[in-house]
Amino acid sequence: MIPLEEIRRARERIGGDVLRTPLVQLDERTWLKLECLQPIGSFKLRGALSAVRAASPSELADGVVTASAGNMGQGVAWAAREVGVRARIVAPDDAPRAKLDAVERLGGEIIPVSHEAWWQAMVDRRYDGIAGLFVHPVEDDAVMAGNGTIGLELVEDLAGFDTVVIPWGGGGLTTGIASAVKALRPDARVVTAEPETAAPMAAARRAGGPTEIDFRQSFVDGAGGRGLLPTMWDRASGLVDEAVAVPLVEVADAMRLLASRAHVVAEGAGALALAASRHREDRCVCIVSGGNVDAAVLAKVLLGETP
Repeated sequence: MIPLEEIRRARERIGGDVLRTPLVQLDERTWLKLECLQPIGSFKLRGALSAVRAASPSELADGVVTASAGNMGQGVAWAAREVGVRARIVAPDDAPRAKLDAVERLGGEIIPVSHEAWWQAMVDRRYDGIAGLFVHPVEDDAVMAGNGTIGLELVEDLAGFDTVVIPWGGGGLTTGIASAVKALRPDARVVTAEPETAAPMAAARRAGGPTEIDFRQSFVDGAGGRGLLPTMWDRASGLVDEAVAVPLVEVADAMRLLASRAHVVAEGAGALALAASRHREDRCVCIVSGGNVDAAVLAKVLLGETP
């Protein structure tokens, strides 16, 4: 759990450079927290700015490094550009081109590696041969504190909600938001959402601890994974009340619903929380985490297909 005072300090660090995103009511029991409207199209800017601004000049002397399939890469590139240092992004060679192009537009340098090497960089918290401050996309306390500012906004902006549904990628978003919500609204439930093809948190909840899963890549590239990062089960399991593995067809349905009813473009990960909430009857806040989606994928979804 991230201490509430650390989350409040992170909010002071990021200040007005991060959008206080709107909370939009979709129907009588569902609200959408639109992190897809951040300047880089995802919540990752909060954690990246929090971490880079918390670092000392000496720590930043060789620039910053992260491991990302795209969204955290954009956040770190944005933050590095702001402080005038180099940003290098270790990215899987199958990462969405739209996200990598966005990283490069922000001045980040892409280091393409295999999916296995990318995952190992996150486990090792470094990539051999590349100097610089490693800003972990998930396990960094300052990153999670930055993510937790979303939870502060939820509690301040909405008096009556029972549950917050959060896409689970590595657990940093969940840990940050849940730390703030549980501290300020202890009775609120936290539910995670993953694609059923890559749902290590849901499997761990069933098994009582981390376990191997049958991982398959899908168009939901910003959430789920091959497994749980070493520390995240211990950090997040006590904060999570339920973990849902969502069928891909329901994720595509949620993307279409967001486009048609809320006029919002969401990537697969951004639509996961809404997809997981459709079978619930309580009052839910769904975190729409990002909107960085390849045009070809979005076109297929809008035409009624599941990519």
